[in-house]
Amino acid sequence: MEACLNYTTRQLVAAYRRRELSPTLMAEALIDHVQRWEPRINALYAYDPERFLDAARDSTRRWDKGAPRGPLDGVPVTLKELIATRGTPIPHGTLAGAGTAEQGHPPAQDDAPATQRLAEDGALLLGKTTCPDFGMLSSGRSSFHGLTRNPWNTEFNTGGSSSGAGAAAAAGYGPLHLGTDIGGSIRLPAAWCGLVGFKPSLGRVPIDPYYVGRCAGPMTRTVDDAALMMATLSRSDTRDAMRLPPSEIDWSAPGGGVGGMRIGVMLDAGCGLAPDPQVLACVEQAARQFEQAGATLVPIAPVMTRDMLDGLERFWRARQFSELERLSPQERARALPEILAWADDGAKLSGIDVVRGFEQTMAMRRTTEAVFEDVDALLSPTAPNLAFPADWPSPTNDPSRPFEHIVFTVPWNMGEQPAISLNGGFCRDGMPIGLQIVAPRFEDLRTLQLARSFEQWRGPIGQWPSPP
Repeated sequence: MEACLNYTTRQLVAAYRRRELSPTLMAEALIDHVQRWEPRINALYAYDPERFLDAARDSTRRWDKGAPRGPLDGVPVTLKELIATRGTPIPHGTLAGAGTAEQGHPPAQDDAPATQRLAEDGALLLGKTTCPDFGMLSSGRSSFHGLTRNPWNTEFNTGGSSSGAGAAAAAGYGPLHLGTDIGGSIRLPAAWCGLVGFKPSLGRVPIDPYYVGRCAGPMTRTVDDAALMMATLSRSDTRDAMRLPPSEIDWSAPGGGVGGMRIGVMLDAGCGLAPDPQVLACVEQAARQFEQAGATLVPIAPVMTRDMLDGLERFWRARQFSELERLSPQERARALPEILAWADDGAKLSGIDVVRGFEQTMAMRRTTEAVFEDVDALLSPTAPNLAFPADWPSPTNDPSRPFEHIVFTVPWNMGEQPAISLNGGFCRDGMPIGLQIVAPRFEDLRTLQLARSFEQWRGPIGQWPSPP
């Protein structure tokens, strides 16, 4: 029965259809699996195994009648804490404003668009997944949830802010997991946890609340699972005023190869942390595989500058301070100290400083769009650094420099291009290294097709982490 824990979505659904496995048996095996893992990695929030098992029994009855609700009926899924599920509080990873963990935050009144789409197609919600305070750290540290750890090696960080989703996917808590990403929060934990993490074009997956650069997207072990999620998640929802028009996309369509394509290779982000030599070697090896398959490689200059990164950081700092200012001093004090130390400087910024900082998002949009005048897609590191200690708030461990590692990911949020991270290999310590593939705006399918090609050349991951 343990073998089913590593099934892809297609394998699970095929097993249900052939009556070789039922959603109930899958749920029972997964509950046992989570019980073995969870004390060590702390990936889940609002986990109710009895409710999950009841939903699995309902799914089993539908399959027994030959009437599954949809293409994901009986397939386990997790949702990042920030994605609303009706009746469940959204603490935003922080004790600030909550009084105590027991008091908690008010429950969500409605399901978010992604929650509703997945339920319509029959996916079974295993639980929510953890995130750091306000989703503002690329780390598994949270004043509300505690510390989430990387299943590949629990001494290391998952990254964030989709930290619990990264841990859950790597540990095998079912095939489908949903994160959010405004600067790299899907792709960075995907990189450090050895996953596929897809940030679609802005508006491709309706999200609520929506914001500049904010996306929801799959975090899975395979590209095919990410594509299957996109078929569900991309259905339109009027609650997102930044959504794209409905499109008929065959998300599982195979690519036509890379022969004749011009593939950009960006090894220097222009600012931030310098890429580790092992990261560069991984990306260069991947680029050679694209070249051997018929693509032309084109060196690409950085799209980021120090002014862009610092400007965005000032804008985000002021925005975070504006949120904390609404709370009493006692409520604010419950947030992580590194968040407070960073955000408090937002009070010292002038309105002009903040506006000029926000304008750097438009500068990023201009430079990222220009890249695709000359190439069909781009390869780069996802993160410049290798895995870092579990208890650090960021790869720099410096609250005054919290975004030095997002320089390869954040420009594509502001430019709105689709970008995907997948496991490009492993470092000498055995931890995963992320390869990022980026395509022009609205070319989400091309991004997945290129990722699928690389995944085939690389081959499957031979051994995933196993519980203690």
